[in-house]
Amino acid sequence: MIAPHPFSGTQNSTGNRSFGDRRVVVTGIGAVTPLGLNVQTTWNNALEGRSGAARISIFDPTDCPVTFAAEVKGFDVTAPLGPFCPNPTHSPEELVSQASSAKDARRVGRFCHFALSAGLQAYQDSGLDSLRSKINPERIGINIGAGMGGLPEIEAVHDDYLAKGYRRITPFFITQSIPNMASGLLSILLNLKGPNVCTVTACSSSSHAIGESARMIQRGDADIMIAGGAESVICKLGIGGFAAMKALSTRNDAPGKASRPFDVERDGFVMGEGSAVLILEEYESAKNRGAKIYAELVGYGLSADAYHITSPSPGGEGGLRSMQMALANAGLNPEQVGYVNTHGTSTPAGDIEEARAVAQLFPEARKHLHLSSTKSMTGHLLGAAGALEAVFSILCVREGRVPPTINLDNLDPTCKELGLDFTAHHAVEKNVNYALSNSFGFGGTNSSLIFGKV
Repeated sequence: MIAPHPFSGTQNSTGNRSFGDRRVVVTGIGAVTPLGLNVQTTWNNALEGRSGAARISIFDPTDCPVTFAAEVKGFDVTAPLGPFCPNPTHSPEELVSQASSAKDARRVGRFCHFALSAGLQAYQDSGLDSLRSKINPERIGINIGAGMGGLPEIEAVHDDYLAKGYRRITPFFITQSIPNMASGLLSILLNLKGPNVCTVTACSSSSHAIGESARMIQRGDADIMIAGGAESVICKLGIGGFAAMKALSTRNDAPGKASRPFDVERDGFVMGEGSAVLILEEYESAKNRGAKIYAELVGYGLSADAYHITSPSPGGEGGLRSMQMALANAGLNPEQVGYVNTHGTSTPAGDIEEARAVAQLFPEARKHLHLSSTKSMTGHLLGAAGALEAVFSILCVREGRVPPTINLDNLDPTCKELGLDFTAHHAVEKNVNYALSNSFGFGGTNSSLIFGKV
């Protein structure tokens, strides 16, 4: 009897798939960020402690209360996205993602362009393309989370409407702006016929997308999931809205110093944009095909603060439960975790409450734990933040290097009393077997992921 292909799955007499215990590993990664247009450039710049923040160039910010952000720089939405194996029912010319002109590119929101680039980077990195003729497309799914979707496109179309009326509303308006279009476009482009979803949970969106995708694999809904997030809301409405609620730093004279998590002089976060995507795969299938395995996703936790729409619960209680759940899911003791990529947005209340939660969960932190906030360099990518920080956590485990928290010149006294090491200014070489990544969002939503060596 010929054994089934590792990606095909098996069925029992009731017609339900029987998979047993299914481990989930990461076999591909991709990123488009304020620190670089790919993973390696982003990672190198993070290890060197470089900031991606500068004066806004996407629009004229002169009249805005905040004039800077962490933009993706040098990204060409008309550049070819191949080589890859496209959907056999479409030619590349028919796919909106294969934009050959600025006119065609406008059919797709900026956040979608980021997702397409990062998603295809991850797909190519995984080595799956050469095996596609052997893989049932119904066993590959996608979940690209987004917190807000195409806000700049909504703003632009509204401006056209006010100036010129209904007739000037582009027929691509809706598809430019709805959050799930990044998942939809990648599904069409790569002929992915498994689960096709988009997780929208504010700044936890892409972390939840990764965790929920892993559970889809574990329960047998798919063998492979393309999971991550994308966001691009650096526009007048986006900057103005967050500035109005006093969430943004106002250090207009020093953008590179503005994001300063856990520092006593922090005054808000820096808006970022970009995308990060992981290829999640069932472990035995990945091993059998000889895939490069970056890390295993060993733990996932999620919770609600049930406290306030924007402020964290006292003591970071909700985030603490999320981390505890992830540890329990992974079957780990606290001292086995060597690194925490904090949510660490550089806001006055959020940083302290998360630090308190970490200190409570890791009572022996002085002996084994490093923390950092990579948002000090990338800014806050909102719905894409969790996926990018998952990439940093994975590379920390794989390469044994902890990225720093830059701009941490004067540690907040409350944080100092906790005795935690926030990896100030410089990266640290360290063997890390398990790394935990936190993502918390408005509405009191929390997510924690744990990655480990294989």
